[in-house]
Amino acid sequence: MNTSSTVTALARYLPLLALLFSFTTCRAQDAEQIRGEPDDATAVREQIAKIEKRLPQIPDRAAALYVLAALKQHLGETREALQNLKDCLALKEGFDPSGSPSLGALKGTKEFDDLVAAVHRDFPVVAHAKLALASEEKDLIPEGLAYDARQNLFFLSSMHQRKIVVIGADGKAADFVPAGFAHILPVLGIRPDPNDGTVWAGSWDENGDRSELLHFDNAGKLLGRYSLSDGAKHGFNDLVVAKSGDVFLTDSVSNQVYHFSAQNKLFAPLTLSRELSAPNGIALDEDNHQVFIADDFGMVRFDSAASTSSEVSPGPHNTLAGIDGLYYRKGTLIAVQNGIGQPRIVAFRLNRDNSSVTQTTVLENRTSFTKLPTTGALRDNDFYFITNSGVDNLDGTRILDVTRLEPTRIAVVHLP
Repeated sequence: MNTSSTVTALARYLPLLALLFSFTTCRAQDAEQIRGEPDDATAVREQIAKIEKRLPQIPDRAAALYVLAALKQHLGETREALQNLKDCLALKEGFDPSGSPSLGALKGTKEFDDLVAAVHRDFPVVAHAKLALASEEKDLIPEGLAYDARQNLFFLSSMHQRKIVVIGADGKAADFVPAGFAHILPVLGIRPDPNDGTVWAGSWDENGDRSELLHFDNAGKLLGRYSLSDGAKHGFNDLVVAKSGDVFLTDSVSNQVYHFSAQNKLFAPLTLSRELSAPNGIALDEDNHQVFIADDFGMVRFDSAASTSSEVSPGPHNTLAGIDGLYYRKGTLIAVQNGIGQPRIVAFRLNRDNSSVTQTTVLENRTSFTKLPTTGALRDNDFYFITNSGVDNLDGTRILDVTRLEPTRIAVVHLP
């Protein structure tokens, strides 16, 4: 992942695009003249060839075209990048390159700006959210948010400080797991156990791609830390906890989803219908029979009873690609969709067997609350979400620009 010292931490959410964040401050043509071909050009071309070969099988063609556009722009192949982008946006699925750091070099050109203007006509501003909570600490760089209905508490994970914050009913924040505790790695996905109120969290140090699954009691005491000993690199990202106490978690580095048994404390990879690309958001239906897994190119639904899986159909002019936070509520998936350029908060209504989307409702789009959201949490009929994670301002343990730090804000939007 660390192909350049200037690659930002946003790449941890889209490892396929990890090569794209080095050259966003100058036009591609100028960068090529000054620096020549980027150091990672060989790896980027391999990714392009792999995607182009798989293109007929990738369920969401627009998602693949969008990634190809970003990869080619990284190489300075602007004409090809713009053609891929045009073909992607012509499908009118919601991709919005105005918020893409990897395509930022194209801003200001007439062709790109015309494409963005057309997207914004089709997908206008949606402003339903309001500010709900805030943490005054400016350097948390939070990734995970969770709600514990038993205690009426929110948990907020910190990648930079490597800790977990708890926010009470009065809105006051305090350390649940303090910084430096037990030398834990940066904390990402976090969920309370529905049975006993304990807390599970995924941790991931991108400097070497080490990961651990962490388990705390309801007072913040470490109950266990678990990792794979297969010698491979791993990036535990998000997770869900079943009623059985078992954990399902996405691994964005190995492109796997693991089932962690609460009984024998072992990891087992799920066998899925297709190869995943940077799996991230994950959700469980209310019966805990179906696991929904989001990645760069769409969403796979895994039946835990039958051990089978299939693609969730997004329906026409719609995309399930690039979802970070993912949550299931009464036959609807609530998503923080930050991998399609400009982030948005969306509700995807599913059909009876959860195999396809029947209705898409954009809940928040192109407002100050969708600056860089990552994950959220359900609380009754409301959805709370991190609005300004700042993950693009963190490179490993280093803050890239201290002047950009700001208090973490959590917004809330009422669900339809």
